[in-house]
Amino acid sequence: MNLFASRDQGRGEAPLAARMRPRTLDEFVGQEHIVGPGRLLRRAIEADRLGSLIFYGPPGTGKTTLAKIIANTTSSRFVQLNAVTSGVAQIREVLTAAKEQRDFYSKKTIFFIDEIHRFNRSQQDALLPAVESGLVTLIGATTENPFFEVNSPLLSRSRLFRLESLKPQDIEKVLELAIADRERGLGLLGVELTSEAKQHLVQMAAGDARTALNALELAALTTEPQDGKRSITSQIAAESIQRKILQYDKTGDNHYDTVSAFIKSMRGSDPDAAVFWLAKMLQAGEDPRFIARRMVILAAEDVGLADPQALLVANSAAGAVEFVGMPEAQIPLAQAVIYLATAPKSNAAYLAINAANRDVERMGKAEVPIHLRDGSYKGAEKLGHGKGYLYPHDYPGHRVEQQYLPDSLVGRTYYQPSEEGYEARIRERIKKTPPTS
Repeated sequence: MNLFASRDQGRGEAPLAARMRPRTLDEFVGQEHIVGPGRLLRRAIEADRLGSLIFYGPPGTGKTTLAKIIANTTSSRFVQLNAVTSGVAQIREVLTAAKEQRDFYSKKTIFFIDEIHRFNRSQQDALLPAVESGLVTLIGATTENPFFEVNSPLLSRSRLFRLESLKPQDIEKVLELAIADRERGLGLLGVELTSEAKQHLVQMAAGDARTALNALELAALTTEPQDGKRSITSQIAAESIQRKILQYDKTGDNHYDTVSAFIKSMRGSDPDAAVFWLAKMLQAGEDPRFIARRMVILAAEDVGLADPQALLVANSAAGAVEFVGMPEAQIPLAQAVIYLATAPKSNAAYLAINAANRDVERMGKAEVPIHLRDGSYKGAEKLGHGKGYLYPHDYPGHRVEQQYLPDSLVGRTYYQPSEEGYEARIRERIKKTPPTS
């Protein structure tokens, strides 16, 4: 080991993402909901009054960076381990040293464990007494859902902060800072990033600052300077991030056209086309939550009660997007898309609510029939509320013929079930005339 190697030299050899890691909260980009002005975590860091914390979120969103910022600002001793390469022996070493620091020097210890979900339950249990007694202040970082991957006793003694994927404007700011920074970034290389190249890097980074910076650095270092400038085009950006440029503007016509094709392919029962448009949107950086929302709507609007499971499948896919995250979430999304595309179709529920809405708007106030009104409160009986109501469970088939609509709408039909899938069974059932009083 060269003891005389300068820190600057070491930083220069580090990847751009490591060199540009924010050193203070003022340099930190994104996550305003937890570190914005006046927010709890920001106040705790600035006051150096931290309890145990768990940072949970996708890669490249700032979990380790926040821990490093705490290391730079706290008066406590800061120790870091990575759960991938550490075990119980390393944990005990840290805890032993923390006890010595506390007993002999009155020094607190902040213990940062990156990828804490990699510790098994016995390894996490080894931390519990030290966290509970206050021997160490734990900061854990994880990309996995802590409610499943972190022991409940440990989680209950920590405050959980969820970090979100960075917004496009946050990634843009990160890129601009790296291009301009002459000390830690690419400021001395004369990098010029075209707007198309920037947009491509932002979209393909999908909220991950590390991915964006790594691609930017590769593009800059492999581009020959011309007149002292390194001009990074969209083609160079695509090669650097290893993702082709797709003609897809998330705010333009192509966005709406692609979404339209996606919906119409599922509605038209073509699973192959639907999966293709799903893949195009995901590769172009479309928010998978937006896609999942459109699928939930289609499940109710176009499949409906022809297959009541369709809405459950779509909702499950939406939940998987939140729980699993990308890129793995594309699998449950694809499964749900195929299910919706191959399911029997009916828009009867959609037509029913639209027709009912029109009548509500046309009629304004519609009185509830007296026998359907609430008769449970004091004085209701004197008003006749509930009088004459027929309790369906007292009749064969648990159905009985009586007026349920307002007087002005008697005989009006909103729901007309199709003959597709499960809805055909509903159609047969409601065709049977229920008994009368």
